[in-house]
Amino acid sequence: MTRIASIERNTKETQISLSINLDGTGASELNSGIPFLDHMLEQIARHGLIDLTINAKGDLDIDAHHTVEDIGICLGETLREAIGDKKGIVRYGHAYVPLDEALSRVVLDFSGRPDLEYHVDFPKEMVGNFDVDLFKEFFQAVANHARISLHIDSLRGRNNHHIIETVFKAFGRALRMAVENDPRQSGIPSTKGAL
Repeated sequence: MTRIASIERNTKETQISLSINLDGTGASELNSGIPFLDHMLEQIARHGLIDLTINAKGDLDIDAHHTVEDIGICLGETLREAIGDKKGIVRYGHAYVPLDEALSRVVLDFSGRPDLEYHVDFPKEMVGNFDVDLFKEFFQAVANHARISLHIDSLRGRNNHHIIETVFKAFGRALRMAVENDPRQSGIPSTKGAL
């Protein structure tokens, strides 16, 4: 079964095309117009072993908010479409990832019930010229549109770049675990029989 999905989202604020292959090799082609965001999205692809292609044009002359959030919306929607009926998947994923002094934990559930618990404190408001508050907007959009329960915790860290990179790597690893096909699970992994 091929687990791929694509989306095009065109608004007055952004024009985005995004495609995903859950059974990929970690390849990515990323052009969000925001180099630091591309660097983080590459972590999801590489550590999640998903293929990810994103082309985005947004109103970056205003700020990066619309572009970041709308990419999160598109990623969430393609995740939901690619995962399909959820038969045979592991469903849950978790990962701890360190980078030097930083350590983050991400736990997620393809529950069908969107929720975000985001506990990430940054010592500074910016990484270069990127507002780190936008990462919460990104993950909120992913959780809402993928319909996943997503818990993100930065356990320690002093460097903004290290902190957020551990979050994105851990998200990729947790995603990889959750979408894996479980050879012992023939149906939907829920006592309700539906997710």
